[in-house]
Amino acid sequence: MERENDLTRLREWLATYPGYDLRGNMMVDWLDKIPGSKSLRPGGLVEVSRAEDILGNVTVSNQYNFGLYIAVEKAPGDGEGAAYNASWVLDFQRWVQAQSVAHMAPTFGNIDQLQETVKAQNGELYDTNEEGVGLYVIALSVSFKERYEVN
Repeated sequence: MERENDLTRLREWLATYPGYDLRGNMMVDWLDKIPGSKSLRPGGLVEVSRAEDILGNVTVSNQYNFGLYIAVEKAPGDGEGAAYNASWVLDFQRWVQAQSVAHMAPTFGNIDQLQETVKAQNGELYDTNEEGVGLYVIALSVSFKERYEVN
C-alpha cells in the first residue's frame, strides 16, 4: 500500500460528508482565511505498539493524526452564527463516528480492517478575526494495524 495514496483516500472520503462542501479547495497544510476554505494538516504516523510472534513476524498498531481546519463566516458577537457553526462541528463528528462504525470509512492497514477506527474529536473554535472569519479545527485520528512477515 503506497503511503501517498492514504492522504488522497482520506480527502476523497471526507468530501462525501453531506453537511458541508468539503470537496472544493481542500488544501493540504495551507488555509486561506476566507470563509469556505478547508485544510487537512497531517500530524504524522504514530506507532502505538509492536508485537513479534515466534516466527519473527511483526504486527504494528498505528495511528494517523490530522487536523481538519475550516474557515467560516463568524461575525463578532453573532451568537446565532456561532451556534450554527458549533452544531456543524458536532454533526460532522457524529458523521465520522457513524461512518467508522458502519465500516464506510477508508481502511489503511493490511489486517483486522474491520477493527479500524476513524475518530473526529476535540472540534473547537480555534481563532476569530475582526473581518468576520472564524477558524474551527477538528482532530482526526485513524487507528489501524499492519503485519510485516519475515521471509
